[in-house]
Amino acid sequence: MKIVFATNNAHKLSEIKDILGADFEVVSLKEIGCNVDIPETADTLEGNATIKAQYIYDNYHLNCFADDTGLEVEALGGEPGVCSARYDDTTDHDSDANMRKLLAKLGDNSNRKAHFRTIVSLIIDGKEQQFEGRVEGHIALQRSGNGGFGYDPIFVPEGYDKSFAELGEGIKNQISHRARAVKKLADYLKTHVG
Repeated sequence: MKIVFATNNAHKLSEIKDILGADFEVVSLKEIGCNVDIPETADTLEGNATIKAQYIYDNYHLNCFADDTGLEVEALGGEPGVCSARYDDTTDHDSDANMRKLLAKLGDNSNRKAHFRTIVSLIIDGKEQQFEGRVEGHIALQRSGNGGFGYDPIFVPEGYDKSFAELGEGIKNQISHRARAVKKLADYLKTHVG
């Protein structure tokens, strides 16, 4: 089955293809000729995922899914949340600047609990379904590891003593928020669409 993933992010695309496996031909926005930066104007992850998927369905009439992910830190009242990619408002999608701001705001706070949440919005034949993936963990005192992207060097998932960036793609793709949401998506596709 061919399905559009509303992204041009090579990391995300590769992660999703690994998780979904050979049953699905996942294509990017570029592959369908969509070069628009779809605005994410909602104030929730759910809303942004819907906006992106609906845009593709309305304009290209293709079955698709989109995701939005946020890191939510308990001591910061859920920040950066929906603003995770643009947390440092002096830059755009600068992971290093975002991590510096987060670590500075958190300071030496002993409550470092955090979780990543991914919402996947799937539109098949005009009908939307949403799936949530969540992974609990904590924010490390400093960056460690060179793998992954985004906040991976400072997020340590529950049950591990290494950051996502140190654990490597193999482990991350089994336990991450995105992996959990996409597993629900894959199960749904295999039972309802496949």
